[in-house]
Amino acid sequence: MKLRKIAQVVGTVLLGTLAALVLYFGFLQMTGNFHTVVAGEFYRSNQPTAERLKSYKKKDGIRSVLNLRGAHPGQAWYDEEKAAAQRLGLTLIDFKMSDHEVLSPARIAVLEAAMADAPKPLLVHCKAGADRTGLAAALYLAHQKKRSPSEAGWQLSLLYGHVGVPRLSRAWPMDETWLAANS
Repeated sequence: MKLRKIAQVVGTVLLGTLAALVLYFGFLQMTGNFHTVVAGEFYRSNQPTAERLKSYKKKDGIRSVLNLRGAHPGQAWYDEEKAAAQRLGLTLIDFKMSDHEVLSPARIAVLEAAMADAPKPLLVHCKAGADRTGLAAALYLAHQKKRSPSEAGWQLSLLYGHVGVPRLSRAWPMDETWLAANS
């Protein structure tokens, strides 16, 4: 009887934790998962709408947008972003990467050059603003701003919706890329 009660308590705690995470991740997406990485210089978000781009430009002075999903002409999200960037006078930079593929050192160098050369303030985004964006933000902090790997690595965390668990998370290659870039 005691074992059954313990199992019920553990099950209830696990379900409650899972529900809280689902609600938190939903909240992040509904609010744009927008965060300051370096004030006045680097911001991160999920896929921005035209309205959000306008707001980010007005509030934070965004001058360029780095789209980590790559160019996708003909898809509504991309066409809307491109048109909004043109209307707002923003530089749009497309860099295609996948959250389930490790970036080679050469691709990391191209990504870092794009971030370094982009007019600031820069907004970096992917679809959810968690995995690819987290890696880009961590690389920027560590290699451009000379922050410690442990401090920069927080950009790849649950705080932003990133779940990096070996063999269980599709986005684990972002963590593998991060670890390789800092070894």
